[in-house]
Amino acid sequence: MLGILVDLLACTIIIPVMPFHLEQLGYRRVSALTGWLLFAYSTGLVLSTPPIAVFSERYNTRRMPLIIGLLLLVGSQVMLMEAPTYAVMCVARILQGISSAMVWTVGLALICDATPEKLLGGQLGIAMSGLSIGSLIGPAAGGALFTQFGYRGPFIFVIAWTVVDLIARLLIIERKEAFVYGVDPQEVDKSENQGKEMSINPNSGPRDQSLVNVEESDTRMTLNVPHVVDKPRNPSKISILVIFLELTKSSRALVAVILTFAYGVGKLIQEPTLPLHLQDVWGLNSVKVGLVFLASVVPTLFSTALTGWYSDKKGPEWAAFACLILGLPWSVVLILKKSLALFVVAFAIQKFFASGILSPITAELARVSQGIEGVGYAHVYGVFNIAFGVGAAGKLSVSSVEPESK
Repeated sequence: MLGILVDLLACTIIIPVMPFHLEQLGYRRVSALTGWLLFAYSTGLVLSTPPIAVFSERYNTRRMPLIIGLLLLVGSQVMLMEAPTYAVMCVARILQGISSAMVWTVGLALICDATPEKLLGGQLGIAMSGLSIGSLIGPAAGGALFTQFGYRGPFIFVIAWTVVDLIARLLIIERKEAFVYGVDPQEVDKSENQGKEMSINPNSGPRDQSLVNVEESDTRMTLNVPHVVDKPRNPSKISILVIFLELTKSSRALVAVILTFAYGVGKLIQEPTLPLHLQDVWGLNSVKVGLVFLASVVPTLFSTALTGWYSDKKGPEWAAFACLILGLPWSVVLILKKSLALFVVAFAIQKFFASGILSPITAELARVSQGIEGVGYAHVYGVFNIAFGVGAAGKLSVSSVEPESK
């Protein structure tokens, strides 16, 4: 959750800041310029995801890519903070996209490595709540820090959070390292629950209870003996193109990828224009724009955890379908200019359902990976990243106009 939180914090903290900063620098058509910055971010995300996914699975490593990603994030924030020209800002956003690719590809794979299958949706939902928390803190903090400390304030705030995340990454114990001590994170919970269910069976007699005790003892011995524990998957040497072709054979994977693409289009279509829309229609400054984003994100704190829990109980398909159908009408309401209160309410409801769809999508992709030989978690989340990035970049390239020179 911390990695996604920091990633979203870095992405959203500049939403209420960048348009006003570009105006202060003398640029015109700042909405289009902000859109191209998001396009640069998406480009870095899409182009870097395939090698990151292949590297993580081929060398069976999670910690090192995450550490490199955080170092790139620090570098990108320093570049954005000190950028003398718009071109440097674009390069910084590309580096930030590469950093995000590592978080969303390798970070989600790390969660799947350490989570029992029946709890996968709930754990991914909890991790996805970092998206909502980061989106909640980012715009409000960005507007306040920009007003109080100037343009550098928001970036220093992000760098401080990144250092905290870096310390946490250094303490990670990967699944392959847990195997050295005879522990499989994916199986411990399952074994413990099986023992508990058998021990509380009201129909079992003394003889059955003795058998239960023996089985529980055997389970503990199995978990504590390194050579008995099953080995993790062998490193995969399949290219990302072959992975994509394999996933196209699965209808479940195709639906998840299409929904991810739609999410990327729907999310980033709003970010370049909303701050200036709020300023033009209702005269809001950077602080008030941040507060609007704050109010809209609060309901999403619960959506990913709820849909993740429901996905574990009933399956991800109904959770994703409900989020999609119930969220679409509120996008139409956002077009209206009747009332600021109506806009904020519609924006909040739309954000609730849009965020909620992520948990069933990621849980479904993890289960698809488990059923295809040679396809790892980093592979499917690499495709997830590409679908999101292509959706966002494609929409931004169409909706943005050619930026003018200063």
